[in-house]
Amino acid sequence: MHRYRSHTCGELRPADIGKDVRLSGWLHNRRNLGGILFIDLRDHHGVVQLVVHPETPGGEAVDERLGSLSKETVIRVDGRVVGRGEENINAELATGEIEVEVAEVEVLGAADPLPFTINAEDGVNEERRLEYRFLDLRRERMHRNIMLRSAVIGAIRRKMTDQGFLELATPILSATSPEGARDFLVPSRLHPGEFYALPQAPQQFKQLLMIAGFDRYFQIAPCFRDEDARADRSPGEFYQLDMEMSFVEQEDVFQVIEKVMTELFEEFGGGRHVTSPFPRIPFREAMLKYGSDKPDLRAKLELADVSGIFADSGFKAFAGKHVRALAVPDTAGQPRRFFDQLGEFAIEQGAKGLAWVRVGEDGTLTGPIAKFLTEGDVAALLGTLGAGPGTAVFFGAGEFDEVSRVMGAVRVEAARRAGHFEDNVFRFCWIVDFPMFERNDDTGAVEFSHNPFSMPQGGLAALEGKDPLDVLAWQYDIVCNGVELSSGAIRNHEPEVMYKAFEIAGYSREDVEREFGGMLRAFRFGAPPHGGIAPGVDRIVMLLADEPNIRETIAFPLNGNAQDLLMGAPGRVDESRLRELHISVRDSARQAT
Repeated sequence: MHRYRSHTCGELRPADIGKDVRLSGWLHNRRNLGGILFIDLRDHHGVVQLVVHPETPGGEAVDERLGSLSKETVIRVDGRVVGRGEENINAELATGEIEVEVAEVEVLGAADPLPFTINAEDGVNEERRLEYRFLDLRRERMHRNIMLRSAVIGAIRRKMTDQGFLELATPILSATSPEGARDFLVPSRLHPGEFYALPQAPQQFKQLLMIAGFDRYFQIAPCFRDEDARADRSPGEFYQLDMEMSFVEQEDVFQVIEKVMTELFEEFGGGRHVTSPFPRIPFREAMLKYGSDKPDLRAKLELADVSGIFADSGFKAFAGKHVRALAVPDTAGQPRRFFDQLGEFAIEQGAKGLAWVRVGEDGTLTGPIAKFLTEGDVAALLGTLGAGPGTAVFFGAGEFDEVSRVMGAVRVEAARRAGHFEDNVFRFCWIVDFPMFERNDDTGAVEFSHNPFSMPQGGLAALEGKDPLDVLAWQYDIVCNGVELSSGAIRNHEPEVMYKAFEIAGYSREDVEREFGGMLRAFRFGAPPHGGIAPGVDRIVMLLADEPNIRETIAFPLNGNAQDLLMGAPGRVDESRLRELHISVRDSARQAT
């Protein structure tokens, strides 16, 4: 028999009754019932119940040994598989029809007292969990999430390979790139005063692979960005399905990714419906209808721009402002608390309040602002919204961006509260036609709004002949249930277009050549039209696992302050290492004292 096990803890079944077996695992739980000791033994594969009868030969010694061990001790046991009585079957366990009568036990790894329980979700804080992440990962939910992540990545690889993509690796040590976030820099020992950058994305390298003639590339790529944490963004590093294709237009990329995402979410989504094909929603339409460029389409409500109705209105709170309305049907039975709670929610989003009216059976309006609306206002409003009796209408007024943000959140919350929200589905969409440029509110300068390497719609002629703020790009986002999974684009592969696009954004020709010399040089030697995208693996798993925080899907994440509490990173290095790297550190804390 094998030194440690003949079977795993999750594989024994009634067909094994009568067999002598050897198992190894962690002491998950222990119960002493009427002098009989029961042990739950756990390994990667599952849980099996052990039973010790003290009155059997050798049973008293085994009982004493197992009864004194702390939970999470690693043990090996020898014993015989027996059937459970009908009344003792545990239908929640795959091994619930059998148990193992223990004849011998050996301690393989003793366990100190635990900082938190493993066999129950006891509400321990995240910092403690991350400090002891190796213990946290033993918990059933976390173990399941990491297993799901592995299965998802394996499925992605198969699906991409099946569509003719090659898995190719790109460098980790590279040059800095204007991807929109801060780089992590790595000092060079051989080149004093110079630094590598960890890639924010393999953007330039994957384009160079297209120029090199590889046609279809992908990798599960690590990306590094020095940015703050959010619920859907892990600080430091993340992984994405990075892919690029040659000789394609936007729809070609969509077809590949829609197939992968549909199959992936059907396979691992636990029976939740995946809507397909994914609708294409222009950016400006998304902002008007949903208040967001990552709309949650499970909410079956839309916003409407009613600014024109109130442009010359006597209602001063709306006059001259951007006004967005949200019509919520079937609210006749909703109590006043429904309206108050939505108002409180809007205030939590940063609004000063939430105006509303309700349409009565006779078409008249009631509510806090009804008396301020003229007959003309009411007729135009109801006509625009198609609002009938029992419909409540909520309003946001102010600057476009702020109204969009607040009313976009109110739209989803109202849909949830009023029963216009679709559960147990994955609602995907593509957001398309992003503006190529935007104006910086603080400086007034024109900047890239998305990816600087994108092809403008209309090419060089559009850049030379249009107002930059009217130029659209072949850029797109894929969104699922209100979560942006990825941005992508058809790339610019023409040097003159690249020069002009960067000129509009304030870069000189010399700046472009200095920053992107390798890319420009490649463009001059026959570059094919190409495009791609990079859906985030962490966010995909977060949605599939139905987890609200992305860190719950990563084995060893940094905390919200970008610290590794388990390994103690970031940390100081000694002076000799700094000298070797030609670095001196200005310790602001020390200088302050």
